[in-house]
Amino acid sequence: MSENQSSGPIKNHGWSVTFAGMGINLALGILYTWSVISKGIPAEWGWTETQKSLPYMFACLIFSLVMVPAGRMQDKMGPRLAATIGGLLVGMGFIFASFFTSPIGYLLGFGILAGAGIGFGYASATPPAVKWFPAAKTGLIAGIVVSGFGLASVYASPLTKYLIGTYGVQKTVLFLGIGFLAAVVLLAQLLKAPPPGYTATLKSSSANSPAAAPAAAKRDFAPTEMLQTIQFYLLWFLYACGAGAGLMIIAKLAAIVKVQAGLEMGFVLVAVLAVGNGAGRIGAGMLSDKIGRKAALFLCFVVQAVCIFLLSMAKEDTLLASVPVLSLLSALIGANYGANLALFPSITKDYYGLKNFGVNYGLVFTSWGVGGFMLAYLAGKMYDLYKTFAYAYYGAILLLILAAVCVSLLRPPQPKTV
Repeated sequence: MSENQSSGPIKNHGWSVTFAGMGINLALGILYTWSVISKGIPAEWGWTETQKSLPYMFACLIFSLVMVPAGRMQDKMGPRLAATIGGLLVGMGFIFASFFTSPIGYLLGFGILAGAGIGFGYASATPPAVKWFPAAKTGLIAGIVVSGFGLASVYASPLTKYLIGTYGVQKTVLFLGIGFLAAVVLLAQLLKAPPPGYTATLKSSSANSPAAAPAAAKRDFAPTEMLQTIQFYLLWFLYACGAGAGLMIIAKLAAIVKVQAGLEMGFVLVAVLAVGNGAGRIGAGMLSDKIGRKAALFLCFVVQAVCIFLLSMAKEDTLLASVPVLSLLSALIGANYGANLALFPSITKDYYGLKNFGVNYGLVFTSWGVGGFMLAYLAGKMYDLYKTFAYAYYGAILLLILAAVCVSLLRPPQPKTV
């Protein structure tokens, strides 16, 4: 049963749901502070660079896998319950990890419990928001909701660095767990989807968006039907490439600037990247509403490949390794990564409809976890073997170029006639 069945005039809760979802994502975006947390792990704990990648890798993977059952729960039982479960799991995961100094403790707490909680919360934020708005605003609304996740590091990275410097890693993780448990559970109570039969309308002046009318789904696809379309697998591959490249940099940015540029300001660049991440989600969503999803995707893949190439060339005592240039590159990498998180839910909704949007996007989103898992692991492993991130950079660039080429193959699926 839906949480929102009612009779009489329907009050539009679109904006309150949108900003509640954004607030939930602001809390769940604590995932992106792992580069600061891992850098703060004391040497006496004896972690290798690969071990420092493990909790983040598993968090990304579990997050993406849990999006499928969480999306199903959101579709069937409403977003409020699923988001509440997410807040509880995130908080308990951080609290659990705070009692350990070993990789296994953080893998279980941060990687598995918190990763699952992020999946439940994230799966519940975007679907109810976009359902309150017409198709021509899908990119904008999805971008606003998911921008919270990207913007989280703006406050969370400096906060985490301050807490680690003052209280140490274990107490910091404990404090974060308590705080974000409360924040997500409270905001979850504001989420609601429109009742069955609700149809959003838009003034005709905006109805001719190239992204809206032609790409709109002719009907709602069930998950099994979606899995029978070639578009699903192409979207999955593209998402894995775009998200994986960005997540690789996010996971290792603090270490990258220290190793390549000799700078102890990774937490600042993580915050700069987060600003770009959040802004890129809103900007790409709005842009795709105007020029179409395919054009926006192609642009983001190409620009990201160029940015990662330039970052690979940023060596100590060069212009590319200067603070202003690194800040600009961090912001652009964040923006192009964040664009994926606005564009792919919008495309999923355009192609496959709203009825099963939660679980359908959850299935597409598994690619985010696989891409992040593989490329974050690649970056850590290559550094441990060769003491350089160069091979990871070049692998990500090749994947982005391939993804840009494959964008031309995207077409809306054609429903089978019955």
